[in-house]
Amino acid sequence: MTTYYSEDHEYIKVDGDIGTVGISDYAQKALGDIVFVELPDVGTSFEKGDDAAVVESVKAASDIYAPVGGEVTENNGALEDAPETVNASSEDAGWFFKMKIADASQLEALMDEAAYKTFCDGL
Repeated sequence: MTTYYSEDHEYIKVDGDIGTVGISDYAQKALGDIVFVELPDVGTSFEKGDDAAVVESVKAASDIYAPVGGEVTENNGALEDAPETVNASSEDAGWFFKMKIADASQLEALMDEAAYKTFCDGL
């Protein structure tokens, strides 16, 4: 499984043609205590960069963007009752949705873990 990151702090973990999307550890720390997550419905299709989900914290509400285009195959409904899971485990149990990737070449525009770390260090 390969993980890619966007400049908007979403990650996508790719396994075959399925990507698991959420927000990075950096993003959840910046947001603070997460109190609400709005997830996309299964079957919803997105283009790269579309608003795909919403996360609200005690500090702010933020849109979550689709890092690549594709169709939602599953959402993490557990977050509706336990949004704090994003704070506790943003890149594991706190994932938002899974999607069937429409065009794998879009992954090339994203950062790998080392590049994302360098990007965050510069913020």
